Amino acid sequence: MWKVGVIGTGYWSEKHLKAWQRIPNASIQALCNRSKDKLVQKAEQFDVSTQNLFTSLDEMLAKADIDIVDIITGPETHLEFVTKAAQAGKHILCQKPFAVSLEEAEQMVAVAEANGVKLMVTENWRWLQPFQAIKKVLDSDCLGAVQTARYHHSDFFTTRMSPDRTLPQPFLTRMPQLIFYEMGVHWFDTWRFLFGEPKRLYAELKTSSPYIVGEDTGIVTLGYDDFFGFLDMSWATRRELTGPLEQDTVLAHHKESFVIDGTLATLKWTADGQIIVIDNQGQHKMIAETTELDHEESHYRLQSHFIECLHTGKPFQTSGADNLKTLRLAFATYQSSKEQRAIQF
Repeated sequence: MWKVGVIGTGYWSEKHLKAWQRIPNASIQALCNRSKDKLVQKAEQFDVSTQNLFTSLDEMLAKADIDIVDIITGPETHLEFVTKAAQAGKHILCQKPFAVSLEEAEQMVAVAEANGVKLMVTENWRWLQPFQAIKKVLDSDCLGAVQTARYHHSDFFTTRMSPDRTLPQPFLTRMPQLIFYEMGVHWFDTWRFLFGEPKRLYAELKTSSPYIVGEDTGIVTLGYDDFFGFLDMSWATRRELTGPLEQDTVLAHHKESFVIDGTLATLKWTADGQIIVIDNQGQHKMIAETTELDHEESHYRLQSHFIECLHTGKPFQTSGADNLKTLRLAFATYQSSKEQRAIQF
């Protein structure tokens, strides 16, 4: 049985905790959080003993009987927490974004290796139902050679973040680098999962909402030797808006879609979840009548993969070392936009 200590019991922690409860050979052993109210609330919800509740990581590492530290805190805390957990001999699952800089990410990878512990980044987007299905289609070669790929993400989100409304994640309004850092690491990791490593990147970014600091709209083009694609991402578009939204609270309503053109066929994933393949004769093959961005299930798949790899010794799909490539794309996005030039890899 792998015993898990969780640090960070805020907004997103529930998805981690629900997944840990479902994995047969893992147990939630301890919780750690600065806010005692949230700590006690999650302990009651997930049946964690009050003797295993802590307000500092140092205390949890010293007193709790754990094998794994699941870090669900902001990226500014990761270097300190990963270092302490690694030096205590604990395997580590670390929330994205992995680091505030490539240098800090490299330090975390190095400290895990030096202490002989495993380090994986919580990149759940590739584990979402539609991307697992799209990957299977690509691996089947039924599309032929990929020619172009168009990835869209839509939400009417940041433009509603006025001060009179409740925000479940208020830190989003203060982030100087917003969607291509907070969400971009998901998108770039998923893109790499589907298509491999790009050779060059060009980005145009814009801030549309008056209520935020960072960018909420952008287009990023990724080039390869034999094809190209783009990410057209916005939290300030009505493109997929189909009806009225909540008035007092600002919740995310992410809609995504993908078109992948190959030499033999085209894959379409629509914003309503349907995945189809269209061949050269215009014949449609249904891959999935509906899919969803099933976040809770994606965490179950991801955390099950983490435990399986600890058991078997297989490499993590999103190890700390692998995530360096994802972070390079995220940081290159801001460099490209600022310098108005393509970044070569």
